[in-house]
Amino acid sequence: MTDTLVSLSLIALWSAIAIYTLAFIMFTLDFAKRSAWAQMAAAPAKVGSRASGPAGTTLTVDQVDTTGGQPPKFAFERIGFAVTVLGWLVHVGAVALRGFAQGYVPWSNMFEFSLTATAIIVGVFIAVQLWQNLRFLGAYITGFAIIALGLATVNFYVEVKPIPPALQSAWLVVHVFVAVLGTSFFALGAGLSLMQLLQNRRDAAKIRGMKFLQTLPTADVLENLAYRVIVVGFVFWTFTLMAGAIWAERSWGRYWGWDTKEVWTFIIWTIFAGYIHARATRGWRGSRSAWLAIIGFIAVLFNFTVVNLFFKGLHSYSGL
Repeated sequence: MTDTLVSLSLIALWSAIAIYTLAFIMFTLDFAKRSAWAQMAAAPAKVGSRASGPAGTTLTVDQVDTTGGQPPKFAFERIGFAVTVLGWLVHVGAVALRGFAQGYVPWSNMFEFSLTATAIIVGVFIAVQLWQNLRFLGAYITGFAIIALGLATVNFYVEVKPIPPALQSAWLVVHVFVAVLGTSFFALGAGLSLMQLLQNRRDAAKIRGMKFLQTLPTADVLENLAYRVIVVGFVFWTFTLMAGAIWAERSWGRYWGWDTKEVWTFIIWTIFAGYIHARATRGWRGSRSAWLAIIGFIAVLFNFTVVNLFFKGLHSYSGL
């Protein structure tokens, strides 16, 4: 029975990767469509004019179609998002099947963590649309999911095996799940910050391509959105740090032991605390805050990959 569940999980996993790839193509075609529309709309634009654009954004002189036509609805974006939801449902099925085969939550090694974490990241991206239209990050999110799942399956895959005694705790569910939620919002913040940097460069006339940027929110709007999602991620990461300390005391008899994983978790917390503090008190705006958000997310990825693979410690549960 276990072998059957594992096989079905792998089939669902590769199916999810294929569906995400289709969604990525749709989102890429959406960028191409946006670029074509922006180029056509720029020709009749009247200098100094402003109008409402897609998703409630404000479009400036080179972004407005003054011929009286309505802004396009960007069908490829809608298709890409619908395909992403389908891929996510299949992806969740792969996670559930692996969990049933394991007999416990499927994140006790690097493969299972990658499988589950990417599902939560894509799920958060889908859920966030209820608050704000961030579908323009679809190519970034689906691209990240494809790469993460592909690398994890090829390089980190391990067969189902018994859970180590130290992980047989309810704290595994709480600690890791909240950590992944924090990571999900950091990932969105990094994507928004990347778009912000591109908008800044376009505004400074340093890049002449990427016309699709004209249909997206302005750099200031992107920066504010990034700040909001990163604050949410920071709250989750703070809870992760606290829950980890409590679990460490229960398992090893101390709250803090300067283990490599503990240190890097604190470094990540410090980076994002610095981001929030600098932006709130020192008026950091523009590229500096965007780069700090991106560096913070890179630190999260470093913590998961390099620290897990090359540093020994009490948190060495890569399964490899």
